[in-house]
Amino acid sequence: MNTFVAELQRRKVYRVAAAYIIAAGFIIQIGSAVFPAWELPNWTFRLVVVFLLIGFPISLILAWAYDVTPQGIRATPAPGAHRRRNLITLIAIGVVVSAVAGFFILPHALARKIDKSIAVMPFENLSEDKENAHFADGIQDDILTNLAKIGDLKVISRLSVMAYRDAPHNAREVGKALGVSTILEGSVRRSGNRVRVTVQLIDAANDEHIWANNYDRDLNDVFAIQTDLAKEIAGALRAKLSPSEKAQLERKPTENGEAYLAFVQAHNLQNAVEDLGKLKQSEQLYARAIE
Repeated sequence: MNTFVAELQRRKVYRVAAAYIIAAGFIIQIGSAVFPAWELPNWTFRLVVVFLLIGFPISLILAWAYDVTPQGIRATPAPGAHRRRNLITLIAIGVVVSAVAGFFILPHALARKIDKSIAVMPFENLSEDKENAHFADGIQDDILTNLAKIGDLKVISRLSVMAYRDAPHNAREVGKALGVSTILEGSVRRSGNRVRVTVQLIDAANDEHIWANNYDRDLNDVFAIQTDLAKEIAGALRAKLSPSEKAQLERKPTENGEAYLAFVQAHNLQNAVEDLGKLKQSEQLYARAIE
């Protein structure tokens, strides 16, 4: 064993191993930042990691067999009676080190490439009162706004998604058109002072559900629904929430559900700039909301 260790030192295998590990770590750090920016496919980063793991034992073999001299690369003399056994031992060490490193690195490489982009589609109004469509629009708008407060998420604008309100579509088409990996669909049902919000988070690549939930609350708790939903979506997409972002999500504009109803209805009517009657009605609703 002492002879083997001495050979490693003589052939500078330790130095090569250390240099390789440092270089591989640097490449992984750079790749984790650059690959998403270049929008490369998810598998490319994992492939780089696999190549680096395979390359480690190969680098040890080359360090053992060759040396860099002033005259160029030369085969390293191999004195001693256990040359073959020493080489096999070195290969085994390299493979074990790569396997252990892969066990810890690859799961992170798989996890880090989750595309944290989302489009919040117009919510369907399932209430018997069709006037509650304003309420459904308000819920969708507020959820989109809450998600946009999370810096780790890419959220498509409301203007872009509203084009799909009355148009037939599927998740794959929307994902491709808007450049997002996930679609949030939902419906709202209001009966008196009770609200039921149903949401589904869909993978745009394969049209499969990632996560879904129902929220049954009183009207005065509608902001709690929006806060919980934003946090759960962030968790499903593994988006990081800073303390300030959490505080923003938990901030309630009002404790009065009726005031919220008046506000969202006024907000929607305000968009009808061609209808002076609706604009006047929106002013009255805004006034009611702030009373």
